[in-house]
Amino acid sequence: MLTGTVHQFNKQKGYGFITPDDRGKDLFVHFSAIITPGFKTLDEGQRVRFVEIEGKRGMQAVEVEPLNGELND
Repeated sequence: MLTGTVHQFNKQKGYGFITPDDRGKDLFVHFSAIITPGFKTLDEGQRVRFVEIEGKRGMQAVEVEPLNGELND
């Protein structure tokens, strides 16, 4: 799994972008790719781990989960 930081996440639209630690190009993330119980959202600046895949519109993050058990509000 890779690690990175949530660059932005629009909670109303349910998607955002993660900046991977190993490079600067942001990856798209959809709320359905977040592995947490309850409401699936991310906070700007939150550290996460994820798997990178090629989606229909380019590279994206899936199997996204907070590092160190960080849960958002």
